[in-house]
Amino acid sequence: MKTRGPPLKRYRFTAGATRSGRSAAAAPWQTVRGARRHIRRARVRRPLSGRSERLAPFEPFKTKVVERIPNPSREERERALARAGFNLFNLRSDEVRIDLLTDSGTSAMSDRQWSALMLGDESYAGSRNFAEFESAVRSITGFPHVIPAHQGRGAEHLLCATLVRPGQVVPNNMHFDTTQAHVAHAGGTPVNLPVAEAYDPESEYPFKGDVDVRKLDELLAHEGPERVPFAMVTITNNTGGGQPVSLGNFRRVADVCRARGVPLYLDMCRWAENAYFVRTREAGMEHRSIGEIGRAFFDLADGATMSAKKDGLVNIGGFVAVRDAGVAERLKEVDILYEGFPTYGGLARRDLAAVAVGLQEAMDLEYLEHRIGQVQFLAGLLEDAGVPYLRPVGGHAVYLDVTRFLPHLAADALPGQALVVELYREGGVRSVEVGSIMFGTSGATDHRPLELVRLAIPRRVYSSAHLAYVARTIIAVHERRASVRGVKMTHRPERLPHFTARFAPL
Repeated sequence: MKTRGPPLKRYRFTAGATRSGRSAAAAPWQTVRGARRHIRRARVRRPLSGRSERLAPFEPFKTKVVERIPNPSREERERALARAGFNLFNLRSDEVRIDLLTDSGTSAMSDRQWSALMLGDESYAGSRNFAEFESAVRSITGFPHVIPAHQGRGAEHLLCATLVRPGQVVPNNMHFDTTQAHVAHAGGTPVNLPVAEAYDPESEYPFKGDVDVRKLDELLAHEGPERVPFAMVTITNNTGGGQPVSLGNFRRVADVCRARGVPLYLDMCRWAENAYFVRTREAGMEHRSIGEIGRAFFDLADGATMSAKKDGLVNIGGFVAVRDAGVAERLKEVDILYEGFPTYGGLARRDLAAVAVGLQEAMDLEYLEHRIGQVQFLAGLLEDAGVPYLRPVGGHAVYLDVTRFLPHLAADALPGQALVVELYREGGVRSVEVGSIMFGTSGATDHRPLELVRLAIPRRVYSSAHLAYVARTIIAVHERRASVRGVKMTHRPERLPHFTARFAPL
């Protein structure tokens, strides 16, 4: 049964500077006396609208090692913003209170993964760790040929450099930034073909990651197999809000690709999270395991790329896995040129051992319930306070709907980046714009990019108290949203501008 907690506005916890000028860490409710007073008040006040207490997800793990969280003051945050050119990618980690910039490579590894690291066999060729890694990928995906890479974009480069030629077209539900860039770098044209619901942030459609199968069929018929090296489907769809793809939709995509003679690939970096949503939202899937659902997807595909920094639960690593032996040999040639020998792919061999363990741990249902539960918990706190976000909540992040959050800012005031800056200024929370800056030169599509700010939650890192702090920070900005000023871009790189661009307040 879904429960709702009392709205946070009732107690108005203000992140960042208080009226007395103190930072968030020194806010009155966080002192012993203030906490006791808050508890007494909470006991005697009834929740509004009959809402019961919102329950935090249970952590199916315990903490063995801790890391101190930085607490920069308001003045220090202001100086950091100016030095960074108001681009949060340029901040130092010790200038960030809660880091939700990305869930890629930011996971906490398990004791089993750390144990695997200590058993690393650093042989240049033929390491036993590669054998363990290869076996794990084969057992999950069924793809016989596995080529390692240092991370997801390395895998994307291997695939695009091998298969894409100038003038060709690569369709996807929605390309993410580096995928899109690699297709373009190889001379191809990335095309996004999501269902119409993907562009409606208020729609509750459960599978917004689905592909518009009719448009895909029309594209493949028009271009022909000689102009389409492969079609790709990203699970979950990061660009569109971490939204899942249904198995039924993917079956139809596979049927179209097979009929048109076009290979089909998956971007499987969050495949386990996608399988969880299929299990909980798609009819007839509720009794199937995560591994079984994932294998149903893989059996329909010709290959996949993966950033193991997501559902591999590691800090570095990735791979391409394929069925075709000829394609595998070509991939290995590019791998040797750019990544390393095909049995290590630019990684320390011990990292391959950690990936082999992490791929198995990512299928654990208790872990996934907590993982998705954390995202839903944060979204619920924001919903109670009336903060607009993309619905339904996705798998790895909450995406704030910038258009409704800052309706007074025009598109040329870069409202997504303005909101990112303001969240950091308020409470030291680092997030990222996913909109017109990141995808201003997006692949061919009938729609403008969604204007979103992504709050990506690292796996097994933050507690519910940390997420409550994030919610208070966002709510504090939302309450004074009319005062948020836009920004302008003062330096724009040629490729992937969001990583290194610089900004200034308007």
